[in-house]
Amino acid sequence: MEFLSSHWLDITTTALGLAYILLEYKASVWMWVVGFVMQSLGIVLYYQKGLYADCGMEFYYLAMTVYGFVVWMRHKQKSSDLPIRHLPKKLAFIWTGLAVAIWAAIYFLLSRFTNSNVPVLDAFTTALSIVGIWALARKYLEQWFVWIVVDVVTCGLYFYKDIPFKASLYGLYVVIAVLGYFKWRKMMENA
Repeated sequence: MEFLSSHWLDITTTALGLAYILLEYKASVWMWVVGFVMQSLGIVLYYQKGLYADCGMEFYYLAMTVYGFVVWMRHKQKSSDLPIRHLPKKLAFIWTGLAVAIWAAIYFLLSRFTNSNVPVLDAFTTALSIVGIWALARKYLEQWFVWIVVDVVTCGLYFYKDIPFKASLYGLYVVIAVLGYFKWRKMMENA
């Protein structure tokens, strides 16, 4: 019972995260609603565990959740879904450079101004997530590649930081992200 009471945020956000990724897999607009609740609770969880970049990332996720919901709903109101498409090569180079710059900036902040004992990995997953959630909001197929990398690293990081349920969820996210890529690719080809 003590274990459950000390891990309730981990368990709750994990359950919401599972619902979120399954809705993302289906390209359902409702993933944004589930994500908003999950991210709100994630702010508290990550702050408590000293994952400050992840905590800050949740605020960005909240804003991107609203943005993604609006973008996807705007297309639904026009009686057509936002199409799944490839990330333009020009944007891929820009966003890769941006991700590296964000990684360096977050690492600098975490290593200088916090007591984080995982600043490199925390900054890395946060920087890639900034790019990933934007690509998801625009429904780019390649967003799945970003999430595969983020999910693998985050799985190990969360086990290390004693967030076992979320760590296990990120392990499952890796599998779902691989399957999601193939499902979205098929949906894109059939559109």
